[in-house]
Amino acid sequence: MNTEFEMIAKTFMGLEPVLAKELTELGANDVTIGRRMVSFRGDKEMMYRANFQLHTAIKVLKPISHFKARSADDVYEEVKKTDWSQYIDNDKTFAVDSVVFSEEFRHSKFVSYKVKDAIVDQFREKTGKRPNISVTNPDIRLNMHIAEDQCTLSLDSSGESLHRRGYRQESVEAPLNEVLAAGMILLSGWQADCDFIDPMCGSGTLLIEAALIARNISPGVFRKEYAFEKWPDFDQELFDSIYNDDSQEREFNHHIYGYDVDVKAVNTAIINVKAAGLSKDISVSEQDFKDFKQPAQKAIIMTNPPYGERISTPDLIGTYRMIGERLKHEFKNNEAWVLSYRQECFDAIALKPSIKIPLYNGSLECELRKYQMFEGKMREFRSEGGIVKTDEEKRAMAEKHRFKKNRDFKRRLDEEEENEEGDIRTFKFHSFEKNFRGELRPRHERIERRDGRDRDERSDRWQDRDNRRSDRTFNKDNRRSDRSYDRRRSRDNDDE
Repeated sequence: MNTEFEMIAKTFMGLEPVLAKELTELGANDVTIGRRMVSFRGDKEMMYRANFQLHTAIKVLKPISHFKARSADDVYEEVKKTDWSQYIDNDKTFAVDSVVFSEEFRHSKFVSYKVKDAIVDQFREKTGKRPNISVTNPDIRLNMHIAEDQCTLSLDSSGESLHRRGYRQESVEAPLNEVLAAGMILLSGWQADCDFIDPMCGSGTLLIEAALIARNISPGVFRKEYAFEKWPDFDQELFDSIYNDDSQEREFNHHIYGYDVDVKAVNTAIINVKAAGLSKDISVSEQDFKDFKQPAQKAIIMTNPPYGERISTPDLIGTYRMIGERLKHEFKNNEAWVLSYRQECFDAIALKPSIKIPLYNGSLECELRKYQMFEGKMREFRSEGGIVKTDEEKRAMAEKHRFKKNRDFKRRLDEEEENEEGDIRTFKFHSFEKNFRGELRPRHERIERRDGRDRDERSDRWQDRDNRRSDRTFNKDNRRSDRSYDRRRSRDNDDE
Protein backbone atom coordinates (compact mmCIF):
# COMPACT_ATOMS: atom_id res chain seq x y z
CA MET A 1 0.00 0.00 0.00
CA ASN A 2 1.41 3.36 -1.03
CA THR A 3 1.92 5.84 1.79
CA GLU A 4 0.33 9.27 1.44
CA PHE A 5 2.13 12.41 2.53
CA GLU A 6 1.63 16.17 2.60
CA MET A 7 2.43 18.27 -0.47
CA ILE A 8 2.20 21.94 -1.42
CA ALA A 9 1.62 23.21 -4.95
CA LYS A 10 2.57 26.85 -5.51
CA THR A 11 0.85 29.10 -8.05
CA PHE A 12 0.04 32.70 -8.94
CA MET A 13 -2.21 34.68 -6.67
CA GLY A 14 -5.72 34.44 -8.10
CA LEU A 15 -5.23 30.96 -9.58
CA GLU A 16 -5.53 29.04 -6.30
CA PRO A 17 -9.14 27.85 -6.94
CA VAL A 18 -8.23 26.68 -10.45
CA LEU A 19 -5.22 24.74 -9.15
CA ALA A 20 -7.39 23.24 -6.39
CA LYS A 21 -9.87 22.03 -8.99
CA GLU A 22 -7.09 20.49 -11.06
CA LEU A 23 -5.76 18.66 -8.01
CA THR A 24 -9.20 17.39 -7.05
CA GLU A 25 -9.81 16.05 -10.56
CA LEU A 26 -6.37 14.45 -10.44
CA GLY A 27 -7.47 12.52 -7.36
CA ALA A 28 -5.58 14.40 -4.63
CA ASN A 29 -6.91 14.21 -1.05
CA ASP A 30 -7.39 16.92 1.60
CA VAL A 31 -7.15 19.72 -0.99
CA THR A 32 -7.02 23.05 0.85
CA ILE A 33 -6.63 26.51 -0.64
CA GLY A 34 -4.09 28.94 0.80
CA ARG A 35 -2.39 32.12 -0.35
CA ARG A 36 -0.56 31.49 -3.62
CA MET A 37 -0.59 27.79 -2.83
CA VAL A 38 -2.77 24.73 -2.42
CA SER A 39 -1.95 22.00 0.07
CA PHE A 40 -2.96 18.39 -0.56
CA ARG A 41 -2.12 14.79 0.23
CA GLY A 42 -1.17 11.94 -2.04
CA ASP A 43 1.36 9.20 -2.70
CA LYS A 44 4.45 9.11 -4.89
CA GLU A 45 2.35 8.61 -8.01
CA MET A 46 0.32 11.70 -7.15
CA MET A 47 3.52 13.73 -6.74
CA TYR A 48 4.76 12.61 -10.16
CA ARG A 49 1.37 13.32 -11.74
CA ALA A 50 1.10 16.74 -10.08
CA ASN A 51 4.41 17.79 -11.64
CA PHE A 52 3.63 16.21 -15.00
CA GLN A 53 -0.07 17.01 -15.47
CA LEU A 54 -0.98 20.23 -13.62
CA HIS A 55 -1.38 23.27 -15.88
CA THR A 56 -1.42 25.93 -13.13
CA ALA A 57 1.27 24.82 -10.65
CA ILE A 58 4.63 26.57 -10.43
CA LYS A 59 6.25 24.10 -8.03
CA VAL A 60 5.33 21.01 -6.05
CA LEU A 61 6.97 20.82 -2.62
CA LYS A 62 7.13 17.88 -0.22
CA PRO A 63 7.39 19.15 3.40
CA ILE A 64 9.65 17.02 5.56
CA SER A 65 9.82 19.14 8.71
CA HIS A 66 7.60 21.67 10.51
CA PHE A 67 8.98 23.53 13.53
CA LYS A 68 9.08 26.84 15.40
CA ALA A 69 12.22 28.97 15.49
CA ARG A 70 12.93 32.39 16.94
CA SER A 71 16.60 32.62 16.06
CA ALA A 72 19.15 31.38 13.56
CA ASP A 73 20.48 28.98 16.19
CA ASP A 74 16.97 27.51 16.57
CA VAL A 75 16.84 26.90 12.82
CA TYR A 76 20.25 25.22 12.91
CA GLU A 77 19.32 22.89 15.77
CA GLU A 78 15.93 21.96 14.33
CA VAL A 79 17.34 21.19 10.89
CA LYS A 80 19.96 18.88 12.45
CA LYS A 81 17.18 16.78 14.00
CA THR A 82 16.30 15.39 10.56
CA ASP A 83 18.24 12.34 9.37
CA TRP A 84 19.54 13.81 6.13
CA SER A 85 21.13 10.56 4.95
CA GLN A 86 17.68 9.42 3.75
CA TYR A 87 17.49 12.38 1.37
CA ILE A 88 21.09 13.26 0.42
CA ASP A 89 24.15 11.12 -0.31
CA ASN A 90 27.69 12.28 0.27
CA ASP A 91 28.34 12.21 -3.45
CA LYS A 92 25.25 14.32 -4.25
CA THR A 93 25.06 18.11 -4.41
CA PHE A 94 22.27 20.17 -2.91
CA ALA A 95 20.99 23.74 -2.71
CA VAL A 96 18.70 25.59 -0.29
CA ASP A 97 16.19 28.24 -1.32
CA SER A 98 14.71 30.22 1.56
CA VAL A 99 11.61 32.39 1.71
CA VAL A 100 11.26 34.60 4.77
CA PHE A 101 8.39 36.73 6.13
CA SER A 102 9.47 37.49 9.67
CA GLU A 103 10.64 40.31 11.92
CA GLU A 104 13.30 38.02 13.37
CA PHE A 105 14.62 36.62 10.08
CA ARG A 106 15.20 39.43 7.62
CA HIS A 107 17.65 37.85 5.19
CA SER A 108 16.65 34.72 3.27
CA LYS A 109 20.23 33.97 2.23
CA PHE A 110 21.36 33.93 5.87
CA VAL A 111 18.62 31.38 6.63
CA SER A 112 19.79 29.29 3.67
CA TYR A 113 23.34 29.34 5.05
CA LYS A 114 22.16 28.10 8.45
CA VAL A 115 20.18 25.26 6.87
CA LYS A 116 23.16 24.32 4.71
CA ASP A 117 25.54 24.43 7.71
CA ALA A 118 23.27 22.16 9.76
CA ILE A 119 23.09 19.55 7.00
CA VAL A 120 26.81 19.67 6.21
CA ASP A 121 27.80 19.49 9.89
CA GLN A 122 25.57 16.44 10.42
CA PHE A 123 27.26 14.58 7.56
CA ARG A 124 30.72 15.63 8.72
CA GLU A 125 30.05 14.45 12.27
CA LYS A 126 28.65 11.07 11.14
CA THR A 127 30.85 10.22 8.16
CA GLY A 128 33.77 12.62 8.18
CA LYS A 129 32.73 13.76 4.73
CA ARG A 130 30.24 16.31 3.47
CA PRO A 131 28.04 16.79 0.36
CA ASN A 132 28.78 19.77 -1.83
CA ILE A 133 26.65 22.78 -2.68
CA SER A 134 25.61 23.49 -6.26
CA VAL A 135 23.65 26.63 -7.01
CA THR A 136 23.16 26.06 -10.73
CA ASN A 137 22.23 22.38 -11.06
CA PRO A 138 21.98 20.61 -7.68
CA ASP A 139 20.94 16.99 -7.31
CA ILE A 140 18.66 17.80 -4.38
CA ARG A 141 16.75 21.07 -3.95
CA LEU A 142 15.44 22.17 -0.55
CA ASN A 143 12.95 24.93 0.23
CA MET A 144 12.79 26.66 3.62
CA HIS A 145 9.74 28.80 4.31
CA ILE A 146 9.51 30.99 7.43
CA ALA A 147 6.43 33.01 8.39
CA GLU A 148 7.25 34.75 11.69
CA ASP A 149 8.34 31.78 13.85
CA GLN A 150 6.62 29.04 11.81
CA CYS A 151 9.10 27.13 9.67
CA THR A 152 8.53 24.55 6.95
CA LEU A 153 11.45 22.73 5.34
CA SER A 154 10.53 20.94 2.11
CA LEU A 155 12.01 18.95 -0.71
CA ASP A 156 11.46 20.68 -4.05
CA SER A 157 10.20 17.92 -6.34
CA SER A 158 9.97 20.14 -9.45
CA GLY A 159 13.34 21.82 -9.81
CA GLU A 160 13.03 24.48 -12.48
CA SER A 161 9.68 26.30 -12.33
CA LEU A 162 6.92 24.28 -13.97
CA HIS A 163 5.92 27.23 -16.13
CA ARG A 164 9.01 26.44 -18.20
CA ARG A 165 7.23 23.83 -20.30
CA GLY A 166 9.98 23.31 -22.84
CA TYR A 167 8.09 24.06 -26.06
CA ARG A 168 9.08 27.73 -26.30
CA GLN A 169 11.89 27.83 -28.86
CA GLU A 170 11.82 31.59 -29.41
CA SER A 171 10.21 34.48 -27.60
CA VAL A 172 9.03 38.04 -28.04
CA GLU A 173 9.42 40.91 -25.61
CA ALA A 174 7.53 40.37 -22.32
CA PRO A 175 6.01 36.95 -23.15
CA LEU A 176 3.02 35.75 -21.15
CA ASN A 177 3.87 33.21 -18.44
CA GLU A 178 2.65 29.74 -19.41
CA VAL A 179 1.04 29.00 -16.03
CA LEU A 180 -0.80 32.33 -16.10
CA ALA A 181 -1.99 31.65 -19.65
CA ALA A 182 -3.33 28.23 -18.68
CA GLY A 183 -4.99 29.72 -15.60
CA MET A 184 -6.74 32.37 -17.69
CA ILE A 185 -8.15 29.71 -20.00
CA LEU A 186 -9.35 27.51 -17.15
CA LEU A 187 -10.88 30.51 -15.37
CA SER A 188 -12.88 31.30 -18.50
CA GLY A 189 -14.60 27.92 -18.33
CA TRP A 190 -13.85 27.23 -22.00
CA GLN A 191 -14.73 23.59 -22.66
CA ALA A 192 -13.03 23.32 -26.08
CA ASP A 193 -16.57 23.43 -27.51
CA CYS A 194 -15.91 26.29 -29.94
CA ASP A 195 -13.03 27.99 -31.75
CA PHE A 196 -10.43 29.87 -29.70
CA ILE A 197 -8.96 33.16 -30.98
CA ASP A 198 -6.10 35.36 -29.76
CA PRO A 199 -5.97 38.41 -32.06
CA MET A 200 -2.78 39.74 -30.42
CA CYS A 201 -1.01 36.41 -29.90
CA GLY A 202 2.64 37.42 -29.47
CA SER A 203 4.77 34.27 -29.20
CA GLY A 204 1.66 32.07 -29.09
CA THR A 205 1.55 31.09 -25.41
CA LEU A 206 -2.23 31.35 -25.06
CA LEU A 207 -2.69 29.40 -28.30
CA ILE A 208 -0.48 26.51 -27.23
CA GLU A 209 -1.87 26.34 -23.69
CA ALA A 210 -5.40 26.33 -25.13
CA ALA A 211 -4.51 23.42 -27.41
CA LEU A 212 -2.97 21.44 -24.54
CA ILE A 213 -6.12 21.97 -22.46
CA ALA A 214 -8.43 21.20 -25.40
CA ARG A 215 -6.69 17.89 -26.07
CA ASN A 216 -6.01 17.19 -22.40
CA ILE A 217 -2.29 16.82 -23.11
CA SER A 218 -0.06 16.94 -20.03
CA PRO A 219 2.19 20.03 -20.16
CA GLY A 220 5.06 17.94 -18.78
CA VAL A 221 5.59 16.06 -22.05
CA PHE A 222 8.02 18.79 -23.16
CA ARG A 223 10.09 18.91 -19.96
CA LYS A 224 13.61 17.51 -19.95
CA GLU A 225 13.71 16.66 -16.25
CA TYR A 226 12.23 17.05 -12.78
CA ALA A 227 14.07 17.33 -9.49
CA PHE A 228 12.44 14.14 -8.15
CA GLU A 229 14.27 12.12 -10.82
CA LYS A 230 17.46 12.55 -8.77
CA TRP A 231 15.92 11.45 -5.47
CA PRO A 232 17.20 8.19 -3.93
CA ASP A 233 13.70 6.66 -4.04
CA PHE A 234 12.92 7.67 -7.64
CA ASP A 235 10.74 5.03 -9.33
CA GLN A 236 11.71 5.03 -13.01
CA GLU A 237 9.12 2.44 -14.00
CA LEU A 238 6.28 4.34 -12.31
CA PHE A 239 7.23 7.62 -13.95
CA ASP A 240 7.61 5.97 -17.36
CA SER A 241 4.11 4.54 -17.04
CA ILE A 242 2.74 8.02 -16.30
CA TYR A 243 4.69 9.63 -19.11
CA ASN A 244 3.75 7.04 -21.72
CA ASP A 245 0.03 6.96 -20.87
CA ASP A 246 -2.05 9.04 -23.28
CA SER A 247 -5.38 7.33 -22.55
CA GLN A 248 -6.88 10.52 -21.12
CA GLU A 249 -6.11 12.63 -24.19
CA ARG A 250 -9.05 13.52 -26.41
CA GLU A 251 -10.00 14.79 -29.83
CA PHE A 252 -10.52 18.49 -30.51
CA ASN A 253 -13.10 19.21 -33.19
CA HIS A 254 -12.68 22.98 -33.41
CA HIS A 255 -9.71 25.20 -34.21
CA ILE A 256 -7.42 27.75 -32.56
CA TYR A 257 -6.49 30.93 -34.42
CA GLY A 258 -3.72 33.38 -33.62
CA TYR A 259 -3.10 36.76 -35.21
CA ASP A 260 -0.58 39.54 -34.69
CA VAL A 261 0.31 42.72 -36.51
CA ASP A 262 4.03 42.05 -35.92
CA VAL A 263 5.40 39.60 -38.48
CA LYS A 264 8.27 38.69 -36.14
CA ALA A 265 5.77 37.66 -33.47
CA VAL A 266 3.84 35.62 -36.02
CA ASN A 267 6.97 33.75 -37.10
CA THR A 268 7.94 33.17 -33.47
CA ALA A 269 4.49 31.78 -32.66
CA ILE A 270 4.61 29.46 -35.68
CA ILE A 271 7.99 28.09 -34.54
CA ASN A 272 6.69 27.48 -31.00
CA VAL A 273 3.49 25.83 -32.25
CA LYS A 274 5.56 23.56 -34.48
CA ALA A 275 7.87 22.69 -31.56
CA ALA A 276 4.83 21.69 -29.51
CA GLY A 277 3.56 19.45 -32.32
CA LEU A 278 0.24 21.31 -32.47
CA SER A 279 0.24 22.67 -36.02
CA LYS A 280 -2.95 20.75 -36.90
CA ASP A 281 -4.88 22.53 -34.15
CA ILE A 282 -3.40 26.05 -34.37
CA SER A 283 -3.18 28.48 -37.26
CA VAL A 284 -1.15 31.70 -36.96
CA SER A 285 -1.13 34.56 -39.46
CA GLU A 286 -0.33 38.25 -39.74
CA GLN A 287 -3.33 40.53 -39.18
CA ASP A 288 -4.00 43.78 -37.38
CA PHE A 289 -6.79 43.55 -34.80
CA LYS A 290 -8.41 46.59 -36.42
CA ASP A 291 -9.05 44.41 -39.48
CA PHE A 292 -10.69 41.62 -37.45
CA LYS A 293 -14.01 40.36 -38.88
CA GLN A 294 -16.91 38.43 -37.39
CA PRO A 295 -15.95 34.71 -37.26
CA ALA A 296 -18.15 32.34 -39.22
CA GLN A 297 -18.27 29.90 -36.31
CA LYS A 298 -18.95 30.42 -32.61
CA ALA A 299 -15.72 31.40 -30.85
CA ILE A 300 -14.13 32.79 -27.74
CA ILE A 301 -11.51 35.55 -27.78
CA MET A 302 -8.79 35.70 -25.15
CA THR A 303 -5.95 38.17 -25.40
CA ASN A 304 -3.22 39.98 -23.48
CA PRO A 305 -2.72 43.40 -25.12
CA PRO A 306 0.23 45.73 -24.32
CA TYR A 307 -0.08 47.53 -20.97
CA GLY A 308 2.30 50.42 -21.62
CA GLU A 309 4.76 48.98 -19.11
CA ARG A 310 7.34 46.59 -20.57
CA ILE A 311 5.87 46.93 -24.07
CA SER A 312 3.60 49.58 -25.52
CA THR A 313 2.17 51.03 -28.73
CA PRO A 314 2.36 54.57 -30.12
CA ASP A 315 -1.27 55.16 -29.06
CA LEU A 316 -2.01 52.85 -26.12
CA ILE A 317 -5.46 54.25 -25.31
CA GLY A 318 -6.34 54.27 -28.98
CA THR A 319 -5.42 50.58 -29.19
CA TYR A 320 -7.86 49.72 -26.41
CA ARG A 321 -10.54 51.90 -27.97
CA MET A 322 -10.05 49.91 -31.18
CA ILE A 323 -10.33 46.63 -29.23
CA GLY A 324 -13.69 47.70 -27.83
CA GLU A 325 -14.91 48.78 -31.24
CA ARG A 326 -13.92 45.49 -32.90
CA LEU A 327 -15.51 43.40 -30.16
CA LYS A 328 -18.73 45.39 -30.31
CA HIS A 329 -19.14 45.31 -34.07
CA GLU A 330 -17.32 42.14 -35.19
CA PHE A 331 -17.68 39.66 -32.34
CA LYS A 332 -21.42 39.54 -31.73
CA ASN A 333 -22.99 36.67 -29.77
CA ASN A 334 -19.62 35.52 -28.43
CA GLU A 335 -17.57 36.19 -25.32
CA ALA A 336 -14.19 37.89 -25.02
CA TRP A 337 -11.61 37.88 -22.21
CA VAL A 338 -9.00 40.63 -21.88
CA LEU A 339 -6.08 40.72 -19.44
CA SER A 340 -4.71 44.19 -18.77
CA TYR A 341 -3.27 46.45 -16.10
CA ARG A 342 -4.35 50.06 -16.44
CA GLN A 343 -7.81 51.25 -15.47
CA GLU A 344 -7.76 53.87 -18.23
CA CYS A 345 -7.13 51.10 -20.78
CA PHE A 346 -10.20 49.20 -19.62
CA ASP A 347 -12.16 52.46 -19.69
CA ALA A 348 -11.15 52.95 -23.32
CA ILE A 349 -12.68 49.58 -24.26
CA ALA A 350 -16.00 51.20 -23.30
CA LEU A 351 -17.79 47.88 -22.71
CA LYS A 352 -19.33 46.65 -19.49
CA PRO A 353 -17.60 43.51 -18.19
CA SER A 354 -19.62 40.67 -16.70
CA ILE A 355 -16.76 39.63 -14.43
CA LYS A 356 -13.42 41.00 -13.24
CA ILE A 357 -10.78 38.63 -11.89
CA PRO A 358 -7.64 40.03 -10.21
CA LEU A 359 -4.49 38.27 -11.42
CA TYR A 360 -0.78 38.98 -11.21
CA ASN A 361 1.32 39.11 -14.36
CA GLY A 362 4.80 39.12 -12.88
CA SER A 363 4.65 41.91 -10.30
CA LEU A 364 1.79 43.73 -12.03
CA GLU A 365 -1.63 43.53 -10.38
CA CYS A 366 -3.80 43.00 -13.45
CA GLU A 367 -7.42 42.10 -14.11
CA LEU A 368 -8.91 39.51 -16.42
CA ARG A 369 -12.25 40.85 -17.65
CA LYS A 370 -14.98 39.01 -19.49
CA TYR A 371 -17.17 40.77 -22.05
CA GLN A 372 -20.37 39.09 -23.20
CA MET A 373 -21.04 40.40 -26.69
CA PHE A 374 -24.53 40.51 -28.25
CA GLU A 375 -26.46 42.22 -31.04
CA GLY A 376 -28.73 45.19 -30.43
CA LYS A 377 -29.54 46.67 -27.03
CA MET A 378 -28.99 44.91 -23.73
CA ARG A 379 -32.71 45.10 -22.87
CA GLU A 380 -33.62 43.24 -26.05
CA PHE A 381 -30.82 40.71 -25.50
CA ARG A 382 -32.09 39.92 -21.99
CA SER A 383 -35.74 39.79 -23.08
CA GLU A 384 -34.80 37.04 -25.54
CA GLY A 385 -33.23 34.97 -22.77
CA GLY A 386 -29.66 36.19 -23.17
CA ILE A 387 -27.45 36.13 -20.07
CA VAL A 388 -24.89 38.90 -19.64
CA LYS A 389 -23.82 37.84 -16.17
CA THR A 390 -24.59 34.46 -14.62
CA ASP A 391 -25.56 34.10 -10.97
CA GLU A 392 -22.19 32.48 -10.36
CA GLU A 393 -20.40 35.44 -11.93
CA LYS A 394 -22.44 37.85 -9.82
CA ARG A 395 -21.35 36.02 -6.67
CA ALA A 396 -17.76 35.98 -7.85
CA MET A 397 -17.83 39.71 -8.60
CA ALA A 398 -19.12 40.42 -5.11
CA GLU A 399 -16.05 38.70 -3.67
CA LYS A 400 -13.46 40.36 -5.90
CA HIS A 401 -11.61 43.54 -5.05
CA ARG A 402 -12.21 46.39 -7.49
CA PHE A 403 -9.43 48.52 -8.89
CA LYS A 404 -8.64 51.49 -6.67
CA LYS A 405 -9.91 54.75 -8.14
CA ASN A 406 -6.74 56.72 -7.46
CA ARG A 407 -4.39 53.86 -8.09
CA ASP A 408 -0.71 54.47 -8.89
CA PHE A 409 -0.21 52.50 -12.10
CA LYS A 410 3.57 52.64 -11.84
CA ARG A 411 3.56 50.88 -8.45
CA ARG A 412 5.51 47.64 -8.12
CA LEU A 413 5.26 45.08 -5.36
CA ASP A 414 8.15 45.33 -2.95
CA GLU A 415 9.20 41.71 -3.22
CA GLU A 416 12.56 40.03 -3.54
CA GLU A 417 11.39 37.61 -6.21
CA GLU A 418 9.15 37.62 -9.25
CA ASN A 419 5.61 36.50 -8.55
CA GLU A 420 6.12 33.34 -10.61
CA GLU A 421 8.61 32.19 -7.95
CA GLY A 422 6.55 33.81 -5.22
CA ASP A 423 6.26 32.60 -1.72
CA ILE A 424 3.71 31.01 0.54
CA ARG A 425 2.82 33.74 3.01
CA THR A 426 0.95 33.31 6.26
CA PHE A 427 -2.67 32.75 5.51
CA LYS A 428 -5.93 31.58 6.97
CA PHE A 429 -6.93 28.23 5.54
CA HIS A 430 -10.37 28.09 3.94
CA SER A 431 -12.50 25.07 3.23
CA PHE A 432 -12.13 24.06 -0.40
CA GLU A 433 -15.74 22.97 -0.69
CA LYS A 434 -17.19 26.19 0.71
CA ASN A 435 -15.22 28.70 -1.32
CA PHE A 436 -14.92 27.13 -4.76
CA ARG A 437 -17.58 26.68 -7.41
CA GLY A 438 -20.52 24.49 -6.61
CA GLU A 439 -19.91 21.93 -9.32
CA LEU A 440 -16.62 20.82 -7.82
CA ARG A 441 -16.36 17.36 -6.27
CA PRO A 442 -15.80 17.01 -2.52
CA ARG A 443 -12.10 17.10 -1.82
CA HIS A 444 -12.05 13.51 -0.48
CA GLU A 445 -13.69 12.10 -3.58
CA ARG A 446 -11.27 10.66 -6.11
CA ILE A 447 -12.05 11.15 -9.76
CA GLU A 448 -13.09 7.98 -11.59
CA ARG A 449 -10.49 7.30 -14.23
CA ARG A 450 -11.79 6.55 -17.69
CA ASP A 451 -10.64 3.58 -19.71
CA GLY A 452 -8.32 4.64 -22.52
CA ARG A 453 -9.20 4.06 -26.10
CA ASP A 454 -7.46 1.42 -28.17
CA ARG A 455 -3.97 2.76 -28.66
CA ASP A 456 -3.89 1.38 -32.20
CA GLU A 457 -6.32 4.18 -33.08
CA ARG A 458 -3.62 6.67 -32.22
CA SER A 459 -0.70 4.95 -33.90
CA ASP A 460 -0.70 7.54 -36.66
CA ARG A 461 0.08 10.24 -34.06
CA TRP A 462 2.35 8.40 -31.64
CA GLN A 463 5.35 6.24 -32.38
CA ASP A 464 5.77 2.85 -30.80
CA ARG A 465 5.80 3.43 -27.04
CA ASP A 466 7.78 0.31 -26.16
CA ASN A 467 10.62 1.40 -28.39
CA ARG A 468 10.63 4.88 -26.91
CA ARG A 469 10.52 3.51 -23.38
CA SER A 470 13.57 1.33 -24.04
CA ASP A 471 15.37 4.23 -25.72
CA ARG A 472 14.72 6.47 -22.71
CA THR A 473 15.93 3.80 -20.28
CA PHE A 474 19.01 3.01 -22.39
CA ASN A 475 20.43 6.51 -22.29
CA LYS A 476 19.34 8.87 -19.52
CA ASP A 477 20.60 12.04 -21.16
CA ASN A 478 19.09 11.18 -24.52
CA ARG A 479 15.86 10.19 -22.80
CA ARG A 480 15.38 13.66 -21.43
CA SER A 481 15.97 15.39 -24.74
CA ASP A 482 14.21 12.81 -26.91
CA ARG A 483 10.98 12.12 -25.09
CA SER A 484 9.35 15.46 -25.97
CA TYR A 485 10.95 15.46 -29.43
CA ASP A 486 9.39 12.09 -30.24
CA ARG A 487 5.93 13.41 -29.41
CA ARG A 488 6.41 16.57 -31.43
CA ARG A 489 7.77 14.64 -34.41
CA SER A 490 4.90 12.17 -34.42
CA ARG A 491 2.36 15.02 -34.44
CA ASP A 492 4.11 17.01 -37.14
CA ASN A 493 4.45 13.98 -39.40
CA ASP A 494 0.70 14.34 -39.90
CA ASP A 495 1.14 17.90 -41.10
CA GLU A 496 3.69 17.16 -43.78
